[in-house]
Amino acid sequence: MKQQTKGHVQRTDPRVSIGQIAERTGLSVSAIRYYEETGLVTPVRTGGGQRRFLRSDIRRLSFVLIAQQLGFSLDEIRERLTALPAGRTPTQRDWAKISRDFRKVLDARIDVLTRTRDRLDGCIGCGCLSLSNCALYNPDDRAARRGAGPRYLLEERI
Repeated sequence: MKQQTKGHVQRTDPRVSIGQIAERTGLSVSAIRYYEETGLVTPVRTGGGQRRFLRSDIRRLSFVLIAQQLGFSLDEIRERLTALPAGRTPTQRDWAKISRDFRKVLDARIDVLTRTRDRLDGCIGCGCLSLSNCALYNPDDRAARRGAGPRYLLEERI
């Protein structure tokens, strides 16, 4: 924001209020306060005690919303956001670094979902031996040697 004073252009505080952040992200003020308490954003306080956020916190909070929808916990999100620079707007390069990390996790999740979809009606390697064709897919409960649970869905068959 700029203000005109006696022929000079003067910059005002580049930070925005919690209300402006709420308006831009669609989050409630209480949700933003919660994200502040959990360390996902760190506003500064004015002399009057009001919160002021960097404009880049709009993107940071939007990223939190997207990451939560993708199944990431707040702890996982916070861990990744700590890689972003404090006190300055993150660059495209900063965000690309986080995106590469998220992409690896998402690719692994997609692989599990794809295997689940493709094998759900067959043997999942759970060790139940109750399906008539378990003798073909998992004779003598060979999947048990790989560990507990649905081994064929949790890992690739070897």
